[in-house]
Amino acid sequence: MVRRPFGVDPAGGDPTEFWALQDVSFGANQGEPVGIIGRNGAGKSTLLKIISRITKPTTGRVTVSGRVGSLLEVGAGFHPELTGRENVYLNGAILGIKKADIRRRFDEILAFAGTEKFVDTPVKYYSSGMFMRLAFAVAAHLEPEILLVDEVLSVGDAEFQNRCLGKMGQVAGEGRTVLFVSHNLNAISTLTKRTLLLDAGRILFDGDTRSALGRYRDIWSGNKGGGGEYSDANKRTGVTLARVITSEPNQIHRFGEPLTFEFEIVFAEKPKSGAFSFQIVDDQEKPIAHVWVHDSEQHWSRRGQVRLRCVLPQPRIYMGRYHLVTHLADRASLEHFEVLDGICPFEVVMDGIAREYPWIAGTCAYLEDATWSTT
Repeated sequence: MVRRPFGVDPAGGDPTEFWALQDVSFGANQGEPVGIIGRNGAGKSTLLKIISRITKPTTGRVTVSGRVGSLLEVGAGFHPELTGRENVYLNGAILGIKKADIRRRFDEILAFAGTEKFVDTPVKYYSSGMFMRLAFAVAAHLEPEILLVDEVLSVGDAEFQNRCLGKMGQVAGEGRTVLFVSHNLNAISTLTKRTLLLDAGRILFDGDTRSALGRYRDIWSGNKGGGGEYSDANKRTGVTLARVITSEPNQIHRFGEPLTFEFEIVFAEKPKSGAFSFQIVDDQEKPIAHVWVHDSEQHWSRRGQVRLRCVLPQPRIYMGRYHLVTHLADRASLEHFEVLDGICPFEVVMDGIAREYPWIAGTCAYLEDATWSTT
């Protein structure tokens, strides 16, 4: 447990206290990669600092068997006045590594970090990305029995993050333990099968990663609905209701599961040749799919309200956040009735779908033929 002063009692009493961690108890086996997730302030970083012996617990104890390599903050443990070369040897000495062993791995460390040109430059001139790359390379290549990694990979670019995740998977595969704190849920899903969910300094869940990520999303969204929805009944012509029905609560959809869209449309006058379509757009405003229905008497046979349902039986949309753009028009007259943008947000997740390298958002979208029906 960790207790910290938080403020002064306005009544003049003892300082109020804030427990950063309380009643936290767990173990990690040799060779087990364990994810640690939670909102900001949940106690994740404090937990790693206790395990690495940086912070002493107020009560309780921690037992660590093996040499610990920690990457808790960008540049932590580096001396700014020393060069990259000198800091590699300094960190190795702190970890108890013999100089000959560091020398044997030195070129491999620099190649992984990509800092060969700056190895004899004082690290105070390094960018945060260079700092992080070298720090991770040192921590991962000097063979600690236990590797602790906090949310520092967010500093690097996507290519280096993938290499880091691959390296952490290799470390775990070699029988060493990895504790990995991250807000990147895809990285957690790729690397770990077990995850701790912390909330307000306590362990809310300890179990399989897929269930942990589901619980975390429930907390994050605070929404128990079944999908994103748009509604506006005050129209003479246009879309009055649009709804995405996802496979999971909280507007979360699991990759490959059937995805359903429902729309209610009203017309002040029957269109000659009605055309309705919608786009699925990613968070970079790039349309990844365009699905439409038109020229069907079944859909546009009468004036008034029309309810349409579209099912994508097996959409191969990679992880990421998406929304809809709808288009309502008359093909015969080329009249555009309405365009709605940025409605019905939802998120596609790929928890538990492992492969040799991580999934990257926005790299693939494939939709099987859509099935339309009138309800």
